[in-house]
Amino acid sequence: MSRTFYKAIVKEVPEHPEVPGNMLKDAEFLRLWDVYGPLLTARQREIADLYFNYDLSLGEIAEEKGVSRQSVSDCLHKCRAQLRAYEEKLGFSKALEEVSLDFSRCLTRVQNWIAAQRSEHPGWGAALDDLQDALESGAEPGIPDESGAAGDPAAGGTERGNGQGKE
Repeated sequence: MSRTFYKAIVKEVPEHPEVPGNMLKDAEFLRLWDVYGPLLTARQREIADLYFNYDLSLGEIAEEKGVSRQSVSDCLHKCRAQLRAYEEKLGFSKALEEVSLDFSRCLTRVQNWIAAQRSEHPGWGAALDDLQDALESGAEPGIPDESGAAGDPAAGGTERGNGQGKE
């Protein structure tokens, strides 16, 4: 069974009465922060970290840093503008999002294939379980060969399909 995936392109964030507008802006900022945060100055990173990760108010940050509340607000505003400018110029965040969507589609196809193989080949249960576990954990599957050794060549096992199994 083949599925087609479509990416939704959202020009404007729809109104969500249950989600305050500043939370949506914060989510956008944090997404860009993950990608471009190291490009900010140490002071900008520290103030943004206190605000977003430690949930301090502008006043609390201002008191801790010995500056005015307006200074903290200006710094956060400049951080947001600078991160948006980096994204416009470099586009890494968008590229990462697209790769993530592609990976998700591939993972879905593999999981659907595993489900189909379970019904067609009941004897493959252990190997399919191993593959499923590896997909969920991000590890490489250790598929045993005839001797029962895992599929790690360094451990004396064989990799599946490499033609170097027992003779």
